[in-house]
Amino acid sequence: MIVPPDPVPESDWIPCNPFASYYLGEEGHVSFVSPGETGRRLRLAYYRRPGDDALVARAWFGPETEGPPGHAHGGSVASVLDEALGAVAYEHGHAVLVARLTVDFRAMVPLGVDATVETWIERLEGRKIATRGRLTAPDGTLLAEGHALCVLLGEQHIETFHAVRRARRRPPARHPVGS
Repeated sequence: MIVPPDPVPESDWIPCNPFASYYLGEEGHVSFVSPGETGRRLRLAYYRRPGDDALVARAWFGPETEGPPGHAHGGSVASVLDEALGAVAYEHGHAVLVARLTVDFRAMVPLGVDATVETWIERLEGRKIATRGRLTAPDGTLLAEGHALCVLLGEQHIETFHAVRRARRRPPARHPVGS
């Protein structure tokens, strides 16, 4: 099995989990984009960068993201930006869903690259949060840019999400034999 390399953050980056206060329970949070330590698809490792409000990440594109030979499928690039553009809102205390996502692909993303994602909040307007970000190769090449319109979740949505998580943790009911 191919295991993604350990992410190598810049020396001043601080590891973080932007979704921790909303989704982490006893079982932890595993996302579609970041399925854990041993996936062959994608991996995102998030960090806070001192001195600004950006959320940064290392994004690894594994062999199961292949589109054009030797390169990541555009859908996997869009998925990474989708999660990271929402994650920056969560990191700043805003539970959101991405309502609109725009991705501009600038260069093909080689498989196995450990790219850098930088995202930031552009503006807040009522229940709307506009976020922007970019994906760059280790040599600084701009691979993709994205922007998202995020919508704040209401308290009822957050409580519903927590209720679903709690229900998933309960062991299945056991019925006596013969009932």
